[in-house]
Amino acid sequence: MIDPTTRPGVSQNLELLAGYVDALSAFDPSAAAGAVEASGSSEQTVALPELIAQLQARNPELIAFTRIFEAGITTNTDAAAPLAGVPFAVKDLFDVRGLTTTAGAAMRVDAPVATRDAVVVQRLKQAGAVLVGTTNMDEFAYGFATVNAHFGTTRNPHDVQRLAGGSSGGSAAAVAAGLVPFALGSDTNGSIRVPAALCGIYGLRSTHGQVPLDGVFPFVDALDVAGPFARSLDVLQAVHEVMADATLGQVDVGGLRIARLGGWFDANLDPDLRAGLDAIGAALDAGPTLELPQAKHSRMAAFVMTAIEGAYLHRDALRTQPDAFDPAVRDRLLAGMLQPAQVLLEVQRFAAWFREAMAKLWEQVDVLIAPAVPCVAPRIDQATIEIDGQPVSARANLGIFTQPLGLAGCPVLAAPLWRPGQLPLGVQLIAAPGREDRLFAVARALEERGLTGAHAPPGVTA
Repeated sequence: MIDPTTRPGVSQNLELLAGYVDALSAFDPSAAAGAVEASGSSEQTVALPELIAQLQARNPELIAFTRIFEAGITTNTDAAAPLAGVPFAVKDLFDVRGLTTTAGAAMRVDAPVATRDAVVVQRLKQAGAVLVGTTNMDEFAYGFATVNAHFGTTRNPHDVQRLAGGSSGGSAAAVAAGLVPFALGSDTNGSIRVPAALCGIYGLRSTHGQVPLDGVFPFVDALDVAGPFARSLDVLQAVHEVMADATLGQVDVGGLRIARLGGWFDANLDPDLRAGLDAIGAALDAGPTLELPQAKHSRMAAFVMTAIEGAYLHRDALRTQPDAFDPAVRDRLLAGMLQPAQVLLEVQRFAAWFREAMAKLWEQVDVLIAPAVPCVAPRIDQATIEIDGQPVSARANLGIFTQPLGLAGCPVLAAPLWRPGQLPLGVQLIAAPGREDRLFAVARALEERGLTGAHAPPGVTA
């Protein structure tokens, strides 16, 4: 091996590269010119005493909120606004002006406050929606359970002894419990779709890159998406259109090519979920079962990418204050930190292949149907679920069906099976990038047939 100290040219290039690496490491995309929209108008408070009292009364049991405001906040009180007067909450990784964005981490409680709202929060407030609080999450969005060592475990409104799912569990629980009509979450590997399914509501992971992430605490750039939860498809679509600054067109479901995913997505299924998928396939006259290209490897790639990129994002804190992390999150990040650079290159190579393979799949089909979760929400004291006959961590594996899809960048709508009086189960509706319109059309067709739809937990009025 050549000693670089004996080669002046090598030393000069090493210095140059080190300077470039330092500059790139210090670059903050959110601070780049033009990254954040102007707020357009000043904030206004909205008195909502009955709602605020209800949130304060229910939250000690559910642990859905990390903050409940004394009054709602909006920037548009025009009664004709698209979301006029509709209360909402946001996962505690969306910037809210004047508040610290904790991202579910105790180490960030004293971080500087946000100087402006996240772009999507701005858009919703400009559309008349009224922000009433921030919601609980897995620390740094790394988990499928919303088990937070610092802020508590969010409980499922359908059975408070069970998990709400994660990492956006606080938002899902707040919507499922009827506390707010909609709430925002983020989805890297399933953090909207898993809690939506376990809490019996709708959730949307939009096309990657379609909804701006300025002012949203990052995790994995290639996978991160912001999206809404709602009990109503109309509300879900209205919120998505505001977030994406787009209007969806009408789609004739009868003209769509629809298929069910098999293979990886046909194993480890709750019997009731399998029956629900069979009924959906029959109702939509689904064609032959299709295979997601290398689904198992796609999940592996997303899993490894998440660990490595997450570790890089938090590398300084991992070195200087490792004990400040949730232990389960810290250990996964440290494992990612120890991976050689070549591993990430192999993951990126697979991801490029997978995106091309998915593009070819969309030449054969318009909408795919798959399970969202393998089972009903586990009990909070139940550390494992059974996959392939073996007990595995519930916290890491509830996303077994959501995680393989992230690398494709396609939109996915989680829809709850219609099963009032029972614990929720959910399915995924998947379309090609940019075709959210097809997902909403199929979801409405299924709801009209009585196969899907949000049902209220015990004691909650629908």
